[in-house]
Amino acid sequence: FRLYRPSSATGQVPLVVMLHGGYGSAKQAEDSYGWDAAADQGRFAVAFPDGVGRSWNAGTCCGPAQKKHIDDVGFITAMIAAIERQMPIDRHRVFVTGMSNGAMMALRLACETTVFAAAAPVAGTQLVDCRNARPMSVLQIHGTADPRVPYNGGPGQGFSLRGARVDGPSIPSVNAFWRTTDHCRPPTTTTRTPVTTSTARCPDGKAVQLISIAGAGHQWPGSAAHPVLERTLGADPPSTALHATQVIWQFFATR
Repeated sequence: FRLYRPSSATGQVPLVVMLHGGYGSAKQAEDSYGWDAAADQGRFAVAFPDGVGRSWNAGTCCGPAQKKHIDDVGFITAMIAAIERQMPIDRHRVFVTGMSNGAMMALRLACETTVFAAAAPVAGTQLVDCRNARPMSVLQIHGTADPRVPYNGGPGQGFSLRGARVDGPSIPSVNAFWRTTDHCRPPTTTTRTPVTTSTARCPDGKAVQLISIAGAGHQWPGSAAHPVLERTLGADPPSTALHATQVIWQFFATR
């Protein structure tokens, strides 16, 4: 894994775990999504782990990690413990986010661990049995025209990652699951075209939020366009409707 800690971050600092998408890498995620700049401003550390075969075992998807039954839950939790031995981190403010296959892995970690204060999947869905999940804050960001991880659920187009194909629940149903798990109040919804934001307030300061971007595809909003890389990763040009990294850190910072 790669670890970025700005010199301005002193004492116990929050930690964000950023999980690359399928066929991505730790370096690609660090270079593409702007987390180092966000860490400079917010004074937190960011970890960028590498998945086996450029993939994560997120449940029923995707790629070599899933086919080889790699224990990525164990790997990520061990990584956090290793980072804590290197530097003081605030264990009450450890967060996880990810793109695509990394978003699915972030949701698996939310379902199966007690390590994280909040999760923020981008362009991913939930692919594991999550009935034993504890309440936690969850922010989802998803394009309504995503062909790889369909907003309304069901099978998506195959990824370039060795033909991997997602077949999972709809994005709104995942949001509803976490609202129920967190015992939230009914959500309020606002729209500033093309972005619709549904926010539910929950006990103990938790929140469950869904940001839907009308017409957006399979991408990390606000990142720089890289046509060759997008073809390699099976992604679409990034939406300019919002800057996902900034929005996610604002969500994490209030937890």
